Amino acid sequence: MISTREPTPRNCESRREPPHCFHSSCIIFHSHQQCFGFQFHHLRASASRSFAMVCSALSRVAHAHICLVRRASHVCRGHQHRAWGSRPITSDFAASGAPGSVLELLGKSYPQDDHTNLTRKVLSKVGRNLYNQHHHPLWLIKERVKEHFYKQYVGRFGTPLFSVYDDLSPVVTTWQNFDSLLIPADHPSRKKGDNYYLNRTHMLRAHTSAHQWDLLHAGLDAFLVVGDVYRRDQIDTQHYPVFHQLEGVRLFSKHELFAGIKDGESLRLFEHGSRSAHKQETHSMEALKLIEFDLKQTLSRLVAHLFGDGLETRWVDCYFPFTHPSFEMEINFRGEWLEVLGCGVMEQQLVNSAGAQDRIGWAFGLGLERLAMILYDIPDIRLFWSEDERFLKQFRLSDINQKVSFQPLSKYPAMTNDISFWLPSENYAEIDFYDLVRNIGGDLVEKVDLIDKFEHPKDLWKKHQEAAAAVVAWVEAVVSAFQSSRTHRTSHCYRITYRHMERTLSQREVSHVHRDIQAAAVQQLGVEGRF
Repeated sequence: MISTREPTPRNCESRREPPHCFHSSCIIFHSHQQCFGFQFHHLRASASRSFAMVCSALSRVAHAHICLVRRASHVCRGHQHRAWGSRPITSDFAASGAPGSVLELLGKSYPQDDHTNLTRKVLSKVGRNLYNQHHHPLWLIKERVKEHFYKQYVGRFGTPLFSVYDDLSPVVTTWQNFDSLLIPADHPSRKKGDNYYLNRTHMLRAHTSAHQWDLLHAGLDAFLVVGDVYRRDQIDTQHYPVFHQLEGVRLFSKHELFAGIKDGESLRLFEHGSRSAHKQETHSMEALKLIEFDLKQTLSRLVAHLFGDGLETRWVDCYFPFTHPSFEMEINFRGEWLEVLGCGVMEQQLVNSAGAQDRIGWAFGLGLERLAMILYDIPDIRLFWSEDERFLKQFRLSDINQKVSFQPLSKYPAMTNDISFWLPSENYAEIDFYDLVRNIGGDLVEKVDLIDKFEHPKDLWKKHQEAAAAVVAWVEAVVSAFQSSRTHRTSHCYRITYRHMERTLSQREVSHVHRDIQAAAVQQLGVEGRF
């Protein structure tokens, strides 16, 4: 779908990769049934004491050898968890990679593998279809757009030109979601860090454009697709792992595009030219100008229908893999420029592959939450999932075009708790932590901010190296491995803001949730807590 999130940086082609620290091992010694690190600050300059500690270590060489192949954080997890005295945390992530494990979703079974990363929180949203619930604010936006297209664009026999599809399954193949839209195999948008995968071949759609090729291949020339889409993202009042999109596509034959144009029969849709920043190599300049004009006129009328006449708009050039040229439409709303949709001339390669080689087309996409938050003054995206009657009754309108401004239920106080931990030496991604927080804290979590990063000083162990100088060579190698695991490490500190949308939270319930997040971060992400 040619659409952006609510809101998202333009042309966001990639996310920050997980921090890559040198992965080394840890020596753990046990004394009086306690687990602690081999810490040099307990050594003295005395060579005899250093030697005595080495001798003590020799009796546990076998155990130390095993520990060398483990991350320090992983080894210490059980000890830290017991110290909190909390109950064991069950993984909120769907099991992955277990032979024979199967995920049941919407009446179908999907084998799981190493790509499976669905969470129970996200799975609980599948099938909710908020946009089809009468008088829900997302339903209102959908119906207003649908009404506009039905009235403005009528076919030869007086029937609506555009077909509407709002019940297509959100489970699609990776080919539908990416390959059919010409998204390269190495494109960052395919990453597990951005999407929810059932397995390597199936996923929850990341955009409604996943259905575009199939509908074109079925012979449709004009259609709207509405649906829930799923993307892993940060946590704040503007982002949610599930949101909703509406997509529009229209194709034109030569006769349809040039109808009414003087000498239109002599004009051509296609040519063998060169690709430029403003035109595909296969499109004639005349066809491009007309298709672009029709696209922008269509969307200008739609926005005027939604926001009213006299709204100031502007077009911004941008990039999408499946359209060229591509644009974003911005509106000047209450003195602020806001991006409301993306669009463009469809890549002819995509159109041709779907069997419509004799046609040229445009496509657009918009986020329903984005429009509803602007039109109805809804301040927090979590509200769309509320079942509070005080929220829902505000949108029971006799006329879908009636103006309405959301009246806050109340501004319940927020509570903030910080969590800090050492990152594992590899395979940590911030998006995994956000997913974990969302799974455990649910909609109690308003936002999560990374407020501090700290890197362990490189020379912290210099004086301890001097103290251990007399240790025999093979033990020095072991110690060196441990030193590497304790230096060059990075610590993150996140501030989690808790706020219930419908009542005041107690410190007790927030503390309980926060402790569960701490424990789960250690168990599932391999971090070492600094709690």
